[in-house]
Amino acid sequence: MRYAVVYIIVTSIVLVIVNLYCSGISQRLFYQSKHASMIEKCLLASAEVSDLEVLNPDTAATAVAQMGSLKVSRLIITDQSGAVIYDSLGTSMSHALLPEIVRAMEGNNVFSWQYRDGAMRSCAATPVYSYGVLTGCVYMMEYDTQQGALIQSLQQNILTITIILEVAVILFSFAFALVFSRRIRRIMATMRVIQEGDYTQTLIMDGSDELAFLASEVNDLTEQLKISEEKRSHFVSDASHELKTPLASIKLLSDSILQNDMDMETVREFVTDIGNEADRLNRMSQKLLSLSRIESQQDGDCEIIHLTPTLQRVERMLSGIAEKNNITLKLEILQDCPILMLEDDLYQIIFNLVENGIKYNVPGGKLTLRLSRDKDNAIVKIIDTGVGIPKDAIGHVFERFYRVDKARSRKSGGSGLGLAIVRNMVERNQGTIHVDSTVGVGTAFTVTFPAFDIEEETP
Repeated sequence: MRYAVVYIIVTSIVLVIVNLYCSGISQRLFYQSKHASMIEKCLLASAEVSDLEVLNPDTAATAVAQMGSLKVSRLIITDQSGAVIYDSLGTSMSHALLPEIVRAMEGNNVFSWQYRDGAMRSCAATPVYSYGVLTGCVYMMEYDTQQGALIQSLQQNILTITIILEVAVILFSFAFALVFSRRIRRIMATMRVIQEGDYTQTLIMDGSDELAFLASEVNDLTEQLKISEEKRSHFVSDASHELKTPLASIKLLSDSILQNDMDMETVREFVTDIGNEADRLNRMSQKLLSLSRIESQQDGDCEIIHLTPTLQRVERMLSGIAEKNNITLKLEILQDCPILMLEDDLYQIIFNLVENGIKYNVPGGKLTLRLSRDKDNAIVKIIDTGVGIPKDAIGHVFERFYRVDKARSRKSGGSGLGLAIVRNMVERNQGTIHVDSTVGVGTAFTVTFPAFDIEEETP
């Protein structure tokens, strides 16, 4: 609202200035018109008087009579000393010491103009020369109420228009301020509701101005907050469920040991199961911490690395597990290229994908780790001949705690966090990951990183 008041004050000042300027312009136009007219009349009278052989009241009156009607309020003719020879008003003034006459005696054409009380008073004086000698002066005064009334009417109209415009500006400003304030209050009220945790609010703002754009941005932000809150709630629920299962197993096994008389062999088996569940909890906690660290970690130092050494290291580390599970692990290097990322990140990505390919493969299956290049991208493919992923599950495999086959995942020690960690690490290094799968045929994960070629200097 205070901006509307400031706007009204500034507009009022501008309108007053415009009013004064227009009034000045109108008076100046009348001044120029009257100046030319009065000087012309004085010059005409001066020419008639200069032709007189003798300048006296009689000859001056005769000359004025010959000039016809000059339509002036007063006409005075003086000699070179300022003595009044002729006065159209017939006053008994002996000498005329008016400012215009004094200046005209100096050889100047003089004009003065004054507007007061609705009347316009114009005065003009010119010297009279006879054979090049100053012999007197002609003075005219015109008191015009008609043009004065015209000026007054024009100024009144300008003032009326100014007042009307000022009232219109005030009304418009207050109306605009009220509408603007109401829309702002709607946005603020909605944001306060959102701040309290209600993300179902939708702000509808008509128009296409900045406030409508702001409302759209608020709605987008609310939707993002809603999605984030749903993910957080889902994550907490899934994490609680996943942690509850091994904790319940540990509780059950420990109670069984305490409440029942068991031989040492049975106790040893129960304790072994408790250790396995504890290891499972430890792995899950480590992966949760790793996922949290990756999501909160900003882009830091990177290094230029080639992919082949890391892929070879992963093959060496997992070849024993592959042989144990009767899986043929094959490494294909079609074309290597440098990329910009930490070697530890690349190792963890490839290790998790290859390990999953071994876990969810079938006995006697094959697993191919292939490196190639496509223009400006390095492409790593992990192709297995395992059980495959159903189509309706492909879009969820990168979600936290999601398992395609929950029973088999728990049996193999999976926590449902590996692929979520992989995706976050890939995206953090400006890469992309894609999965194609057919049930009963196999699964192919494709990881793409931008190549980072180094220009070699030529000697």
